[in-house]
Amino acid sequence: MEFRFSNRLNKLPPYLFLEIDAARRKAIKEGRAIIDLGVGDPDEGSPKEVVETLCKAVQDSRNLHYPLDQGIPALRNRIAAWYKDRFGVTLEPAKEVLVLIGSKEGIAHTPLAFINPGDTSLVPDPCYPPYKGGTILAGGNIYPMPLLEENNFLPDLNKIKNNVLKGSKILYISYPNNPTSAVCEKGFFEDVVIFAKRHDLIVVHDAAYSEIAFDGYRPPSFLKVDGAKDVGVEFHSVSKTCNMTGWRLGFVCGNERVVSGIAKVKSNIDSGVFTVIQLAGISALDIAERHSQGMNQVYQGRRDVLVDGLNAMGWTTRKPRATFYVWTRIPRGYKSSVEFAAMVLKKAGIVITPGIGFGESGEGYVRMALTISTERIEEAVDRLRKIL
Repeated sequence: MEFRFSNRLNKLPPYLFLEIDAARRKAIKEGRAIIDLGVGDPDEGSPKEVVETLCKAVQDSRNLHYPLDQGIPALRNRIAAWYKDRFGVTLEPAKEVLVLIGSKEGIAHTPLAFINPGDTSLVPDPCYPPYKGGTILAGGNIYPMPLLEENNFLPDLNKIKNNVLKGSKILYISYPNNPTSAVCEKGFFEDVVIFAKRHDLIVVHDAAYSEIAFDGYRPPSFLKVDGAKDVGVEFHSVSKTCNMTGWRLGFVCGNERVVSGIAKVKSNIDSGVFTVIQLAGISALDIAERHSQGMNQVYQGRRDVLVDGLNAMGWTTRKPRATFYVWTRIPRGYKSSVEFAAMVLKKAGIVITPGIGFGESGEGYVRMALTISTERIEEAVDRLRKIL
């Protein structure tokens, strides 16, 4: 018997990171010594204070029941306090904060709350794939906003035509940006607020990389801009900030109506974040500033080794000011980012991410993650030097 996928599921492109992982596993199975610069998964381990909190909390039977859908009050209060300390933004914990099973699920669930079939999401191109996937699963349409190097990888909102804007409901942005590692200043967020108010758009700002920054740069919060809470929300994750990718803990803050819509979707799909993980999240936010400072020094050193090594070979790669990714053009002579990434895996045993996997405007680029040791990055540079 053949069971047919739904039309919405058939519209979804293959998930990029699953394909990359499959290629990595295949190469390892063949006995090859692989260096993985593909998926950004921190290698340093979760902070010991967080692990200790989890170990203690899991032994208390009171923490083993169904969690509250919106998140335990203690964590929501801690998130609000962190926002105040870090960004100078005041939040109402009971109404403007929602705990998530990682920011990814909240981002992907947002369209289910606000997109009707035929509505449009304005999505940066290239982008983190769930912006598209969540919209498609909600029955919506995707309108790509090219992120071009000559515009510092910022979308040109003025180029979006009025007939597109009339049917649009959500505007996705992300700074520091994945995959381009671009950053923006407060003025861009101010323009976004004005634009969203003019066209009745919900702004979804993915700020998962706000705490990974270099050379003295401190990424701002979208919610710090006047009027931002009138139009949108901001997503964060402890995954990147505190090396906790596998723990699956994030949060969304901002506009009360948008937060409540996401919460309603979630209450019909999941039962919330395991209370033990939430308690560990409080510890994570307690040490987030100190931990990220240490990790940023590590990532900055790795960044310099990789970028300096590439440029010494004749590449023209800029040093990112934030995120743990390096986004760079492929060398001349290669037809596509997929072709180049496949060649690098075959000849050098290095996994890198082809830019086309993030969207059409990503063609001609590749993304490399800094989530391996400096020694392994040095080896990767040496391998690339030998094959190029």
